[in-house]
Amino acid sequence: MVPSHEELRAQLAELIAIPSVSADPAHAGDVERAAAWVVDMIRGAGGTADVVPWNGGLPLVIGEVPASERPESAPTVFCYAHFDVQPPDPLELWETPPFELTHRDGRLYARGVADDKGNLFVLVEAVRQLAAAGELPVNVRFGFDGEEEVGGDSIVQWVEQDERGADVALILDGAMARRGQPVFYVGVRGMLYFHLRLRTGTSDMHSGMFGAAALNAGHALMTALASVLPRADGHVPDELRAGVTPPSDEELSAWAQLPPGTEQLSHYGAVPIAPGATDEFYLRTFADTSLDVNGFASGSPDLVKTVLPVEARANVSIRLAPGQDPDEIRHAFERMVREATPEGAELEIAVRNSARPALTPTDAPAIRLAGDAFEHVIGARPLLVRSGGTLPIYAGLVSRGLPTLATGFGIESECNVHAPN
Repeated sequence: MVPSHEELRAQLAELIAIPSVSADPAHAGDVERAAAWVVDMIRGAGGTADVVPWNGGLPLVIGEVPASERPESAPTVFCYAHFDVQPPDPLELWETPPFELTHRDGRLYARGVADDKGNLFVLVEAVRQLAAAGELPVNVRFGFDGEEEVGGDSIVQWVEQDERGADVALILDGAMARRGQPVFYVGVRGMLYFHLRLRTGTSDMHSGMFGAAALNAGHALMTALASVLPRADGHVPDELRAGVTPPSDEELSAWAQLPPGTEQLSHYGAVPIAPGATDEFYLRTFADTSLDVNGFASGSPDLVKTVLPVEARANVSIRLAPGQDPDEIRHAFERMVREATPEGAELEIAVRNSARPALTPTDAPAIRLAGDAFEHVIGARPLLVRSGGTLPIYAGLVSRGLPTLATGFGIESECNVHAPN
């Protein structure tokens, strides 16, 4: 029997009501409660599931529902979602309680309903209904975590060590481009995150007594970073773009149907990095390398204090396009920065984070089959896009040889993800 919308909404409300805020240690028990709830749901779908502690991190839920017929020879789909949520603050901006599922104006409101409990619920319930009808054509393996919102990598480690594998992977943690228009994310960018520390002496000095004679650490670090910053056209130097895989014609056609770059930038009041950058918005953010100085500190940026600083620090991130090798780009970055560092300055470079980019070919049979299914149900074929961000679980699955796609059912422009309401 297929539950009514009201019955399904009541079930989802139970999961929503658990304040599984992974960033707050006070809610560690709630994250565990959410894990147990998800385990019960998978078992209720006719499968097996357990809460799996992993290397001291927050719990994983690992489960499986077998195919209705001949599971020993049926294909296997690995499915990922997460049951932790962002903190609800600031509470005063919520129109209704954040952990109370509320139906208003044709939408459901609550913390986590779009990211990602709603998607998780839809996924398991769809499997349950197919299994109950004896029509589940594939084995479905679930790997859900409770630390996605704090950048935990337990599920990535689990995937790396998993001995069984699967034939294809589905990540249900995303959104639709607009109402009635689903998207499939078939690629993600990688990441290199550096911390730089440069010293030019032992103590800050009087800028009047030593200016134009002693090396200023802030100037020296800016000079070093200038070697890798985007050029006049907004692109980083070619050495940092090595290995980029260009998009397919099918991808370019899909990206042309997304909101224009001018609209994306104007939403945040942003200024284009270079002439023509808005016309190439998706090419630049989906399929090219970017570098940003995320923070810079030296001397006294706020108070009137005429010192000549001898220490400067900066955080720098590079988003790697599919096809790029993190080690190759790291070596190029370090070489370029060191070569541009003024003589006498001492530069330390530490890599704080590294993640590989990944891409699933758009002509993969799994992508075609999934696109057919979405088009049949929703009435529109999914647009094949990439994510400008970094998703380690995606890259981990691709590295295991699994054609992987990420998608979801919220509306990107309406979800207010990570914000009130």
